Amino acid sequence: MTQRDTRGGVTTLRDLPQGIEPARDLWPQIEAQIAGRGAAGATAAPGSARGGAGRAVRWLAAAAMVGCVAVGVWIGRSVLPGSPPPLVQSARPADGTMQTAWVTDPRYQREHERLMRALGAQVASLPPASRAKVMASLATIRQAKEELESALGKDPGNALLQELLVNTYQDEMRVLTDVREASDAGEGI
Repeated sequence: MTQRDTRGGVTTLRDLPQGIEPARDLWPQIEAQIAGRGAAGATAAPGSARGGAGRAVRWLAAAAMVGCVAVGVWIGRSVLPGSPPPLVQSARPADGTMQTAWVTDPRYQREHERLMRALGAQVASLPPASRAKVMASLATIRQAKEELESALGKDPGNALLQELLVNTYQDEMRVLTDVREASDAGEGI
């Protein structure tokens, strides 16, 4: 049941007629325009302005593609697989494996040494359960660093191993910092 306005207006979509025929048939005009455009394109001379503009766009697109490839090659040539990253110094002994040593930031080294010197006294001030957790964490981190450095010696260009080693260094610093804060506060970890 539809509700109509008192003036006879449409209030819902159901009040609209289901089919309305157009006043004239539009398809013949559309077909003529499409056919005319196709015929005009086929009869255009190769040197015409329309054909020349299309060729110029294609040449510009090709030149842009070549430029992008050149820039990519230029950027990528310092990041070739198998080449040691800038943070790694490598030497190849007689057995064919790589001996790798990570060169770290001097600020990191100073802070790490300072935290390691204070570690003994700080760990001693922790409750026994916290002390065991800290020592286990540091042993795990030390073992992970050794394994990652060994793996990087075999594959110095491996970005995943490099990232894992950096994350391991950060984990070690977090543990050392947490120990310092916990011992300063007299709490456990």
